[in-house]
Amino acid sequence: MKIAQIVTTVVGTPWRELTFVELLTDDGRVGVGEVRMVNKTETLLAAIRELGDRYVIGSDPFDLERIAWGVLWKEYGRAGEVAQSALAAIDIACWDLIGQACGQPVWRLMGGRFRDVVPAYANGWYQGDRDPESIAALARNVSDRGYRALKLDPFGAATADLTASELARSVRIVDAVRGAVGDDTQIMIEMHGRFRSSTAIRVADALEHLSPTWIEEPVPPGNIHGLRNVRRSTPIPIATGERVHELEELAPLLEEGLVDTLQVDMTHFGGLTGIRRVSSWAAAYNVPLAPHNVCGPVGTAANVHFGVATPNYQILEHFNDFADSWVLDLVDGAMTVDAASGGFTVPDRPGLGVRLDRELAAEHPSNGATFNLFAVGWERREGTALTAATAD
Repeated sequence: MKIAQIVTTVVGTPWRELTFVELLTDDGRVGVGEVRMVNKTETLLAAIRELGDRYVIGSDPFDLERIAWGVLWKEYGRAGEVAQSALAAIDIACWDLIGQACGQPVWRLMGGRFRDVVPAYANGWYQGDRDPESIAALARNVSDRGYRALKLDPFGAATADLTASELARSVRIVDAVRGAVGDDTQIMIEMHGRFRSSTAIRVADALEHLSPTWIEEPVPPGNIHGLRNVRRSTPIPIATGERVHELEELAPLLEEGLVDTLQVDMTHFGGLTGIRRVSSWAAAYNVPLAPHNVCGPVGTAANVHFGVATPNYQILEHFNDFADSWVLDLVDGAMTVDAASGGFTVPDRPGLGVRLDRELAAEHPSNGATFNLFAVGWERREGTALTAATAD
């Protein structure tokens, strides 16, 4: 079996573009991968084309390490978001092909079944007015659908600092959510790397009584000094890592104990092959993974397979029940959260078990959507319609 052709399909939504990569083999199989690239879709497509022509066409999809070595070292030396995302889409599609060729679901090829349910938490659900009553009503809807965990960013368009009134408003929102979903539902607090460390510490102190499961990216990625300050100042667990693209970048997070939950995104870290390396290293520090996942149904499927087989797997992020839920129709076999368990059940189809419907995808072409987390009203996820924010 050799890879004979690469087909890319971009699906546009109001706030994200989903890039699907299909690898067609000389014996008629089709493997599929997916990446959601923030505001750089055309750059990603160029990388997939160049790297695919150079290293992927003519390769055996079983030769995953050889393909990864070619992309990351022969060509780029130091990997970044674009190279690792291009490789991820290709790698995930290769795993799909391998599973099909073996007649087995991917999780079985990654070590077999470790768990029967992959826990999930909801994101993208808080698209209403930024007030406690509105957000609490939306949170109840999340809970009613069977989710036992949810995440929100209650801070509006804050950048670096947060005024006293805006901090109070944010706390009221989280307090209302806690009241709506009860103490048995996990609440994750997303900070999106918004704050300097002193502000993040103020926020953590103000939210501690509401028992958040974690605070996420309290300071900008790469600000290790600031992260150390936050770590020393709050007992709330810290989650981070979605904007890490190389193993070397994980060293201070793990070795200095700066992270309680690691959120590496497989679609920006070389795919299933890349994130397996991360999980093994994190396990040595007793750190679980809760992968960042803003993908549609293919990226989600890859994450579910990984979660089934990975011991130090905590929970999976999921947008597709609330933001652009129609993307589930883009594939045959889309995986959805089971209301009885609050997670994804174990898939049983060979490979990833999903197939892209190109005709339906063509009805939602690339639209150049951009997303700005520092724009007023970003939480409505209306993409290019957002208004630029003014710094505090």
